[in-house]
Amino acid sequence: MSSNPQQADQQPLLEYVDSCHLPTTWAHFRMHAFVEPATGKEHIALTLGDVADGQPVLARIHSECLTGDALFSQRCDCGPQLEMALQKIAHEGRGVLMYLRQEGRGIGLLNKVRAYHLQDLGADTVEANQQLGFAADLRNYGLCDPMLKHLGISALKLMTNNPRKIAAMQGLNVTIAEHVPLIIQRNPHNDRYLTTKATKLGHLIQTDL
Repeated sequence: MSSNPQQADQQPLLEYVDSCHLPTTWAHFRMHAFVEPATGKEHIALTLGDVADGQPVLARIHSECLTGDALFSQRCDCGPQLEMALQKIAHEGRGVLMYLRQEGRGIGLLNKVRAYHLQDLGADTVEANQQLGFAADLRNYGLCDPMLKHLGISALKLMTNNPRKIAAMQGLNVTIAEHVPLIIQRNPHNDRYLTTKATKLGHLIQTDL
């Protein structure tokens, strides 16, 4: 019997499940699967090359966006950012992409549809979440910690426009050796969305393009 009465109640943030090869248009990646015991959500990391050699790793933390990643929506920049990140990793020949199942900045797919409806009626992306009773961003980047430790990564060249991701990784004692912007072309459907991310969420995106 454990001498610590709380030890039996403790569970890891993520548990590693298995790995496999994943050939893609850009490169032949290795896919690593993790499960979040508290929620049952499944998360993955894609790696290319030797990421555990102690050198900074080109990296992307990507939150799930079914509409952008799989359905090619032009309402956001998620799908193009995912593609650009994979292309950059393939070009470098080494890197990691952590794919977190945190749809709609953490509110889930069905609430994201509700938020989109509110945006159709005039709300911006932050206002829509708030009208549904959610914070503007509910994502938990702490999920990256067990992924990075499992993969033996301690320093990143982080591809992001979001300062919160940089701060979150630094809070996990992960060295950010370089910040790599991922700027996506605007279109009439994502223009207000990108401007709102810059003005209300602090993303490093120009608002005068």
